[in-house]
Amino acid sequence: MSLFTTASLIGSSFFSSRLPLLRPLAASSAFFKKPVLDCTFIYLSTRQYSKKRGQARMPPKKAVEEKKVLLGRPGNNLKSGIVGLANVGKSTLFQAITKCNLGNPANFPYATIDPEEARVIVPDERYDWLCEKYKPKSRVPANLTVYDIAGLTRGASTGAGLGNAFLSHIRAVDAIFQVVRCFDDAEIIHVEGDVNPTRDLDIISEELRLKDIEFVEKALENQKKKTRQGGQSLQMKQWKEEEATIEKILAHLNDGKEVRKGTWGPKEIEVINPLFLLTAKPVVYLVNLSEKDYIRKKNKYLPGVAKWIQDNAPGDPIIPISVSFEERLTRFETDEEVAEEEKKVGATSALPKLIVTMRKALDLGSFFTVGPDEVRQWTLRNGTKAPQAAGVIHTDFEKTFIQAIVFKYADLKELGDESEVRSKGKIMTKGKDYIVEDGDILHFKAGAAKS
Repeated sequence: MSLFTTASLIGSSFFSSRLPLLRPLAASSAFFKKPVLDCTFIYLSTRQYSKKRGQARMPPKKAVEEKKVLLGRPGNNLKSGIVGLANVGKSTLFQAITKCNLGNPANFPYATIDPEEARVIVPDERYDWLCEKYKPKSRVPANLTVYDIAGLTRGASTGAGLGNAFLSHIRAVDAIFQVVRCFDDAEIIHVEGDVNPTRDLDIISEELRLKDIEFVEKALENQKKKTRQGGQSLQMKQWKEEEATIEKILAHLNDGKEVRKGTWGPKEIEVINPLFLLTAKPVVYLVNLSEKDYIRKKNKYLPGVAKWIQDNAPGDPIIPISVSFEERLTRFETDEEVAEEEKKVGATSALPKLIVTMRKALDLGSFFTVGPDEVRQWTLRNGTKAPQAAGVIHTDFEKTFIQAIVFKYADLKELGDESEVRSKGKIMTKGKDYIVEDGDILHFKAGAAKS
């Protein structure tokens, strides 16, 4: 391509400036040999142009969300304990919720010494619908592990009433059902002499907090032994940061506050969790009413209890329940008889709400595996990624995870059939970074396990 052709492609504006000219010299000139090119060269910065165009096409950067670190022991098989003063209805509730004869309800303190354990089926309409649809040979619902822990008394943090043993049992669970007595019954003695729910709440809160102070003081003493060694290593820097966090926890407790109500950063929570502190555990308050008060939905103690929780444990769930009513419902042999009795008295069992609320407090969710052979509801911590969810089924699946085939329960229920879900493009293939959502229906693909 000639220079003139190139210039013409640039446009007429180019020719309005100095044009390349072929200007022959005079014929008489002694220097005349050949035409001389007189031109001006123009430099076009293509790099800047390309950069701007490239910037325009780049997608915006995704915001990096910091992963929330939860208080408490990580895991999917989490346990809850029924806690309260003696003779408030804990063992009776345990028998009603687990539908078993474990536990030892009795009208005297310390009828329960060693904690009893049972698994409670989690009520879930999604699981029921999937079982009805697939009609599988095997049906396995989700469950929640519940412990019946002996009653506490004033001074339990110093060992009163076998308190040290009972507090260690609370330390072993991941969440607390705290039963508060809000019924009058002269035949059932109260360890404090009379019924006063807010006083009872103060006692339990204080005993757990004082025991946590003891735990944290011991942890701080052990940490200071490490930092006294001195030095400037990275390990020493980490130890000093942990010591500062433990001092902050201790100050928080000494101010009369519970650990779960503090504001903690991710690194601080990593220090708190191994301490297994009693006041770091989520709490669901169960207000135990008489059957009469529960049915009519009125109780003279409820406003005081609600205010105490609002002042001392804001945000914690509170559930009115009648343990005597729940115990009476267990005497019926069929669900139909239970439903008929509930309709007759105008009140329903609070146990399903209790179980679901505790799972929420523990930040637990579910995914499902379905088919004609088995429908199963699996429990996992919310925020779990696909390989770890596969590991809930079998540890080898996590190690050899390839991919997960995912569709939503809501889509299946709406469309009615897996083939319809597929035709609508609702079945997805996800990799190792996929975060499993509550209600996902999953099929995992994994490689062969190494021998």
